[in-house]
Amino acid sequence: MSWLVTGGAGYIGAHVVRALIGGGQSVVVYDDLSTGSADRVPAGVPLVVGSVLDAALLERAIRDHAVAGVVHIAAKKQVGESVERPLHYYRENVTGLQTLLEAMAATGVDRLVFSSSAAVYGMPDVDLVTEETPCAPMSPYGETKLVGEWLINAAARAGGLRAASLRYFNVAGAAGPELADTGVFNLVPMVFERLEAGEAPRIFGDDYSTPDGTCVRDYIHVQDIASAHLAAALRLADAEPGIALTLNVGRGEGSSVREMVDHILKATGRTDVAPVVTGRRPGDPARVVASADRIHRELGWSARHGLDDMIDSAWQGWRHHHA
Repeated sequence: MSWLVTGGAGYIGAHVVRALIGGGQSVVVYDDLSTGSADRVPAGVPLVVGSVLDAALLERAIRDHAVAGVVHIAAKKQVGESVERPLHYYRENVTGLQTLLEAMAATGVDRLVFSSSAAVYGMPDVDLVTEETPCAPMSPYGETKLVGEWLINAAARAGGLRAASLRYFNVAGAAGPELADTGVFNLVPMVFERLEAGEAPRIFGDDYSTPDGTCVRDYIHVQDIASAHLAAALRLADAEPGIALTLNVGRGEGSSVREMVDHILKATGRTDVAPVVTGRRPGDPARVVASADRIHRELGWSARHGLDDMIDSAWQGWRHHHA
């Protein structure tokens, strides 16, 4: 069977494409290239350039390439931007998903792996976030991911869709320098950018109720995210109609912001630099760490990469793109 990977020319999508191919799956990439790059698509893999709001093009791509399953990664994903442009985010992320589901129904495709996010949880006050932890997203971005899960679950109940929604935690690293994240929206590239500019890294608040006072997060290598998509795709290939899995994708281990910055300074050879502590950012929870028990039980999946792999590979990628 062929898998249509929406957003397959992006940072995470490109890694998922390679994981699927490495797992013996046939792949077609569907991407509007607004943030992705055609250079990320492997040679020989078809690329359809278009929006997930284009129902006719989606149906044509599915039929032309004998698609039997979809991995839906394409989405707008910047929290701050979603606050400023909520209608844009709901149109792209929610209406886009609805359009995709309608195209799948029209063409008889009944397998979907959906890229969700830990942003659906908001500020959980628990040591480990399970899939049963109440969802209270704090941004339009997080809301669109939660609404997407509801929509998928309803479609599964009503029409026999087989689906898995994967809630990512904090993604970092790269399989190769050319596949590295080129955005500067997450902690690791933000520290790289500050160091390159000759400035000290910033830590937003050191008075949280955590061991060192800084926020604790669950960081996961993008290659582990990709392997989770492959595991979900293989699980759905022979799953019963109507299944709708919701799974955290994390390591189940917390690392503080200060620990991460110290790792980054060591990896970049800048141990002479001391981070600067500034005020808290609004809405930052003290601790968000995944329970990865369910995904291990359902898919037999576990993360394999540690912090050093994430940071070293991200640094190689940063230098590749900013030489």
